[in-house]
Order: sequence, then C-alpha cells, then structure tokens
Amino acid sequence: MGFTKIILPVCFILSSLGTSNDISYNNINIPKVSRVSPELSLPEEKSFDFWVGKWHASWDEGDGKIGKATNKITKILDSKVIKEDFRITEGQGKGFKGISISIYQPKLKRWKQAWADNQGGYYDLIGEFDDDKRIFKTQVVEKDGKKIVSRMVFMDIKKNSFTWDWESSYDGGKTWKLLWRIKYERAL
Repeated sequence: MGFTKIILPVCFILSSLGTSNDISYNNINIPKVSRVSPELSLPEEKSFDFWVGKWHASWDEGDGKIGKATNKITKILDSKVIKEDFRITEGQGKGFKGISISIYQPKLKRWKQAWADNQGGYYDLIGEFDDDKRIFKTQVVEKDGKKIVSRMVFMDIKKNSFTWDWESSYDGGKTWKLLWRIKYERAL
C-alpha cells in the first residue's frame, strides 16, 4: 500500500478528532470534519438555544404505560437566561412540576443551571459538552464511601426532537446508570 493510500485516511481521521485547522497534503486541502449537527454549530453562549420552544415529552414507565409531560422553554432577561417550565401531565408522576434557569457565564466560559420542583428537589448544575451532547452535571458528593454525581444529557439533537437522559454515578463519574430517558418532540 502506497504512502498516499495510508496518509489520506489518517488525515480524515485526524480532522474528525477536532483539530482546529484544515489539513493539507500535497496541496490538497482536507477540511475539518464536524461531528456536530447543524443545530449545534453555534457559539458556546447559544449552545442550548436548540431547547427553546414548546415540547411534548414522553417516556416508558414499564408495563406498556407511557408517561407524558409538557416543557416550555423561553428566553428571559434580555435573552440571556433560558427558563424551563416542566409539567408531568400523564402517568405515575402526574402533577409533578419543575422549573429551571440556565445561563451562560461569559467571564467563566461556562453554563450553569439551577433546578427546583414541587417535591422539594433542588439541583445546582454545571454545563459541559461531549461532541454533540449537551450536559448539565452536579458536583461530586461523597456519601457512605461513594462519590455520587448526577447529570442530564441532551443528545440526538435535531431541529424538532432530542433525547434527554437523567443518569447517576456512584464512582465519581467513571460509570453511569440511566435512571430516566425522555423523548422530546417539538409542539408544532
């Protein structure tokens, strides 16, 4: 196998690993390959704009039963804050309500979210990114010798749908256990 047959596939692999510049070989420019969908190709301060709108949410409760909720996401305070209003309308958790506010902190170059609900729940979360996933994660808390951390993961993000997971880890984030998966469809 010749040098050209080896180096070009390697260049494509390297370009997809997140290098910041195009790769050139023998005056052939190989553009950086983005693994992020167009809905997510935004400046960091707009990384959660895909979420804004009215959503129908559903999840499997087992035994063939489906839980349902609505989630209304708006921008407030000069469009600098994202406000969430989540309400379970059908299923085991009917009547559950929660709100969150999320904000990008430009000086710290990070996202933060505060969540509260009608059952006394409160979470303070920090945003992070993993390729095309958008994540809000709690700080690690040590309890009974375990390093507990929880996170919400927005994934499979498209213009009118995405998947949301609530996960927990008991080893500081090395491994994750799925606790709740919600499928979101935009209310049109």
